[in-house]
Amino acid sequence: MNRLNILTCFFGVFLSINSVVAVAEEPIKPVTIIPYDRDKAAIGKLLFADVRLSGNDSLSCASCHILDQGGDDNVARSIGINGKPSKRNSPTVFNTGFNFLQLWDGRADSLEQQVKGVITSKAVMGMESWDDTVEKIAGIEQYNQAFQEVYGKPIEAKHIQEVIAEYERSLVLVNSPFDQYLNGDESAISDTAKTGYALFKSYGCISCHQGVNVGGNMFQKIGVLKDINLRDPNDVDLGRHNITGNEWDKRVFKVPSLRLVVQTAPYFHDGSVKTLRDAIDIMTEYQLGRKVPDEHKTAIMEFLATLPGELPTEAK
Repeated sequence: MNRLNILTCFFGVFLSINSVVAVAEEPIKPVTIIPYDRDKAAIGKLLFADVRLSGNDSLSCASCHILDQGGDDNVARSIGINGKPSKRNSPTVFNTGFNFLQLWDGRADSLEQQVKGVITSKAVMGMESWDDTVEKIAGIEQYNQAFQEVYGKPIEAKHIQEVIAEYERSLVLVNSPFDQYLNGDESAISDTAKTGYALFKSYGCISCHQGVNVGGNMFQKIGVLKDINLRDPNDVDLGRHNITGNEWDKRVFKVPSLRLVVQTAPYFHDGSVKTLRDAIDIMTEYQLGRKVPDEHKTAIMEFLATLPGELPTEAK
C-alpha cells in the first residue's frame, strides 16, 4: 500500500471515529429497529385493525391510531365505544416501544399492559372482561388457527396482549432526515433545520425532549414556571396524581415524543392546542419562561419536520 492510500485509509477511519463520537455526544439518538417476534406481530397486525376486538364491533385500535395519518386520529380527544370523547388525546402509536412507560399518566409499564387496559376500558374499547375477549376471539377460526400455530395451545388473554404489543413494537420509523444527519450526512437537513436544532437545545427544550424518541422517557409537570390550564378550568386533569396520590404528581404527565409532532396535531394531553406554533409558544413560556422570536419558532419547526422516519418494508 503506497503512502497516499495509507493516508486516505487513515483519514477515512478518522472521519468515521469522529462521526461516531459526534453521535454519541448528541442528546438525540438515531432510531434503530426494536427486536420483535414477526409471527406474533402478524397476528397482532390483524387484531389491531379488527373492530371485533371492541364490545360492540364498532372500534378497532386503528380507529384511534391511523397509520397513514401519523399514528393518531388528529382529533382533540378520541371518541370511545360510548360515543363520547375520551379524557385525553391519543398519542401516536409509532415508536411507542421506546417509551419508558405507556399512556399519558404512565399507568401501563409495558405495551402489553397498555393493551390489557384499553381493551376492557368502558370508555375506549368496551369489552366486558378478558374472559369475554378470549371467548370472542377464539370463536373466530382465522385467529384460532393462527394462535395455535404460534403458541401451540388454546388462546389466552396474555397471548392477545402479546401479539398486539409485538405488532406495536414493529411500528418503528427509521432513517429520518435528522437521523441521517446524526449519522454524518450534513446535506440531509437544511441549514434552517440545523439552526432550529441548535435553538431547540439552547432554549432548553432538549432537557425534556431527548433520547431516541425525543421524549417519552420522563414525567414532567405541565406549567413548571407558570400555572396553566388548557381546557375547562373546572375540568382539571391531575395526571400522574390519579395513579400515585402524591401531591407533587398533580398536573404531571409523561413527556410526549416529538418524533411525529409535525403530523399529530392537536397537541398536549387534552388536545387543546391546535397548532404546533401555539404549542411551542406555550411550552417556552410556561415550561421554560422564555419568549421566542417568530424566526426562531420557524427554525425550530423546520427542525421538528426532519424527525419523522419511514416504516421498514418488513413491517408494512
